[in-house]
Amino acid sequence: MPLSHIGILHEDAEFLIVNKPTLLLSVPGRADDNKDCLITRLQDNGYPEARIVHRLDWETSGLLVIARYADSHRELSRQFHDRETEKTYIALCWGQPPTDSGHIDLPLRYDPPNKPRHIVDHELGKSAQTFWQVTERLGDHCRVELTPITGRSHQLRVHMLSIGHPLLGDQLYAPPDALNASPRLALHAARLGIKHPISKERMVFDCPSPF
Repeated sequence: MPLSHIGILHEDAEFLIVNKPTLLLSVPGRADDNKDCLITRLQDNGYPEARIVHRLDWETSGLLVIARYADSHRELSRQFHDRETEKTYIALCWGQPPTDSGHIDLPLRYDPPNKPRHIVDHELGKSAQTFWQVTERLGDHCRVELTPITGRSHQLRVHMLSIGHPLLGDQLYAPPDALNASPRLALHAARLGIKHPISKERMVFDCPSPF
């Protein structure tokens, strides 16, 4: 498959910064019809050494760092594990929060009977924290900036749902009005800050939201 809309925003000897489009897997799925993905497209189109460091959901667009060599992969992966990275997302959420910002601290876990959904579970869930801030109020919905402290699957989607403001276009979690308010999941990884794996220089990359 061609690169097809994958924007390469930065390239050096150690890593790539790419803009993943919506409706593209980060890595191959288990089913035979889910093999097309971002990492495979990169490997098949000039970057055979490309290694995934972190992931975005199939429907989420935005910034990903891709390592090119084993040492860089280990160092970048360590930065994510040790929460030394900076990640900021832009989202559209249903309704109008009564305040302009907040902190969500609710543990999450996978919900096998309803896969691939995740749920809040105070007994069995893993710690998850998100900061949110309203940046624009737009009638029946608003634009928010989301800063995850942890990196749980579906964290931003479930956390915003948990405070009564599901993301627009979310096929897994949004009620009909919120689902139909956007043609896609309104979630975009807009900023990514890392340290260069070799020079240790702090680097910040931005990618404007498409919605």
